[in-house]
Amino acid sequence: MARLFGTDGVRGLANGELTADLALGVAQAAAVVLGQGRSAEARRAQGKRPVAVVARDPRVSGEFLLAAVAAGLASSGVDVLDAGVIPTPAAAFLIADIDADFGVMISASHNPAPDNGIKIFARGGTKLPDIVEDRIEAAIGKPKLTPTGAEVGRIRRFADAEDRYVLHLLASLPHRLDGIHVLIDCANGAAAGISPEAFTDAGARVTVIGDDPDGININDGVGSTHIDKLAEAVVAHGADVGIAHDGDADRCLAVDANGHIVDGDQIMAILALSMAERGVLNKNTLVTTVMSNLGLRLAMAEHGIDVVQTSVGDRYVLEKMNENDFSLGGEQSGHVIMREFATTGDGILTGLHLVSEMARKGKGLHELATCMTVYPQILVNVRGVDHHRLNEDDVIARAVQSAEAALGSTGRVLLRPSGTEPMVRVMVEAADQDTADRHAHELAEVVRLQLAL
Repeated sequence: MARLFGTDGVRGLANGELTADLALGVAQAAAVVLGQGRSAEARRAQGKRPVAVVARDPRVSGEFLLAAVAAGLASSGVDVLDAGVIPTPAAAFLIADIDADFGVMISASHNPAPDNGIKIFARGGTKLPDIVEDRIEAAIGKPKLTPTGAEVGRIRRFADAEDRYVLHLLASLPHRLDGIHVLIDCANGAAAGISPEAFTDAGARVTVIGDDPDGININDGVGSTHIDKLAEAVVAHGADVGIAHDGDADRCLAVDANGHIVDGDQIMAILALSMAERGVLNKNTLVTTVMSNLGLRLAMAEHGIDVVQTSVGDRYVLEKMNENDFSLGGEQSGHVIMREFATTGDGILTGLHLVSEMARKGKGLHELATCMTVYPQILVNVRGVDHHRLNEDDVIARAVQSAEAALGSTGRVLLRPSGTEPMVRVMVEAADQDTADRHAHELAEVVRLQLAL
C-alpha cells in the first residue's frame, strides 16, 4: 500500500480520498502517538490534559475536516484550542508559543480548492519526522484512547491567536516599513486576515488583492501560483513592491515596481546579504535545495557566504538547518525559513523582512535583486519511463558528463527521478536560454530512449 503521509502531510481530494472518517482516525492516532509524550505525561501528573492547537485555511472542506480532527482529539482526552482560519506558519508558531503538545493544520497550501490536507506538527511547532508519521499511520484503526467523564478533552476557541502571531511578526523586524507602498496578493487564502494588518502595523501603505476568500476561490487565478495578476496590479497602482502568498501563506514571491518577478532564490540572496551584514547569518551559511539557481550560489560565493544544498523539499532544508544551527534557508518556490523566528516557511515573515531591507537600504527591490544574476533554467519532465533505473544507466551518465563539460562553469545539469510517478525531471541551467533548451531536450531524449518502459 502507498504511504498515507506524503511530503507535506496527508493530502487528497476532500470527501474523495480525504474523508471526515479518515480525518477522525488520523486525529485519534495522533493522540495515541503524540499525546503520550513527556510533556503530556507531565500535564497529567498535574491533573491536566494534553493540549493541541488546530487551525485551517479558508477552504470550505476545512470546516468539516477540522470538526472531525477536533472531535478525534477531544474524544481521545486532548484539550483542543481552535485557532480558526490562520496561516500554516501561524499555527506552528502558536504551538511553540503556548508550549502545546502538538498541533494540526488543515490545508492543501497552493493546491486548488477541492483538495485539502492534514499537516501535523510536533511540540515546538516542528514538522514530524518520517518515523513518527509512520507510527501515526500504523496506529490508525488500532485501539484508541477512550477516556470518559472529566478525562474527555475540551474544545475551546483560541481567542487571541491572530494577535499573538502579528505581534511576533512585528517584533522580528530590524527596520520599519514607513513610506513604502506594498501591494499584497493574499491568494484568497489564510493570509487575508493577517498579512495586510501586519504590513500596515509595520508602517507600510498597503493595497490588497485576493483578500475575499469564500471557501472555493482559494488560489483561483491569484496568489503565488498566478503571480502575473500581482505584477499587473503593482504597475497599475504604482506600488513600490508586490508580495504574493499561497493559500496557507507559507510561501512568498515578490514583484518589483516594474512588474518583474523576484523569486525565492533572489529573496534568499537579498536576505542572506542583509543578515550577513548585520552579523546574524549563523556560520555565514545559506541552505538551499539542488533546484536553486546557479546564480544564487555564485552570488553567495562572491560575498563569502557558504551554500549548503539539500534534496528538494522544505522539510529537508529545515532538517539541515536544525542539525547545524543555520539561520536561513529555503526553496526557489518561495518557502523561506528564518529559523530565529519560525520553524517552517513563513510567507508573511519573509515578505516583511524583504520590504524591511528595502526600507533599511533606501533602495527599490529591483536594485536589491541585482545582487544575483539569474541563469536561464529549463525543466523538462520525461514521463512514462522507468525512473528507478536512472542512476544505473551508463549511457545517460555519459550524456550528462558531456553536457556538463560543454557548459563548464556557466551551467549546470540535474536529473531527478520522481518520487511518485514514472517520470524523470531534467533540469539544465546555462548562460543563455537557447543553450539551456538545447542541452535539456537532448538529455530528455536520451532518458526517453534509455528508460523506455
